[in-house]
Amino acid sequence: MQSNEYIQFFDGGIEPKLENLGGKGASLVTMTSAGMPVPPGFVVTTAQFDAFMEEAGITRHIHQLLADLDPEDMGQVDKVSAAIREDICSRPVPQAMRELTVGAYEALMSRFEAPVPVAVRSSATAEDLPDASFAGQQDTYLWLDGVKAVTEHIRQCWASLFTSRAIIYRLKNNIPNEGLSMAVVVQKMVNARVSGVAITMDPTNGDRSKITIDSSYGVGEMVVSGQVTPDNIMLDKVTLTVISEHLGDKHAELVPDAAAGRLVEREVDAERRGRRSLSDAELTAVAQMAKRAEKHYKCPQDIEWALDTDLPDGENLLLLQSRPETVHSSKPAVVTQTVPSVATAGGYFSGLSPAAATAAPAPTTTPAGTTPPSATGFSLGSITASLLKPSV
Repeated sequence: MQSNEYIQFFDGGIEPKLENLGGKGASLVTMTSAGMPVPPGFVVTTAQFDAFMEEAGITRHIHQLLADLDPEDMGQVDKVSAAIREDICSRPVPQAMRELTVGAYEALMSRFEAPVPVAVRSSATAEDLPDASFAGQQDTYLWLDGVKAVTEHIRQCWASLFTSRAIIYRLKNNIPNEGLSMAVVVQKMVNARVSGVAITMDPTNGDRSKITIDSSYGVGEMVVSGQVTPDNIMLDKVTLTVISEHLGDKHAELVPDAAAGRLVEREVDAERRGRRSLSDAELTAVAQMAKRAEKHYKCPQDIEWALDTDLPDGENLLLLQSRPETVHSSKPAVVTQTVPSVATAGGYFSGLSPAAATAAPAPTTTPAGTTPPSATGFSLGSITASLLKPSV
């Protein structure tokens, strides 16, 4: 199956456009085109969402519900949000569009010896607005099996464009609802042995001669949502030597349960807690990947990565997301001498550790709260804001 107006594969050879793919989708297509090791997938484009909304005939009603809505009236916002989301989830998707999505899912599954679980991730066009942080406002669903679960959760991602949090954020930041659209990413799920985040600077002071890596066991959502204290390592960006490191407690990991068909939280034994979750070679590989992303985008990057249990060493490091760091990147580059520093206890999200939060600028995104698990997959708020196009 080839890419078309409603479906765009990561490796489909079509130029990524924010208005078609949303922030996450455009990021993943861009990274794939650059030859970076991104798990395969496709994007259900904004054209499909727009066509669905037009066919359903509910856009005008949504604008009426949102008009003159007071963002401080939480009860009314929740009521309006629930009504809009129910309206979207209850309308039938036109058969022709549904068949294209089913065909794309089957084409993705055909790349593997047996069907694999996927992640279904919201990718809103508003994610790329300057000075706007949309993390956690739309939905992500992990470890979904089968086309029925995938199509159902695509529609739930569409509806999450109108969560109470997203509505309030847009109202308070004077972001109009007219013209908003939603793409949805469908991507092979990584069976992560270790995962985490990396930022190509010291997030506490903007020193671009450093790389800071957080890592822990299992799927990375427990790291970026602050549920575990990961290992925190700072390296010299040129030599890749370790400047400082702090071993986190890493008390739990999110891993697949084959029998239940979903992700479950499992306790990490004392031996694994007491050692670094990355080997020296793996640590170097993560740092090199982060540097590669920074070189490609020409500005400091905040990336998500994972080591896939199902892939051989040397091929198992995957790039899940890359976006510019925006707190320090807009300022002149910091030139400092390399002075070993004491690592703060705990990790950071989007380049900022809890201990540093009081002494440094606020992070560009905030951890999303989880939503209840669905019957067909692990559900949580979208953790990561999308790639913002760097100014060059």
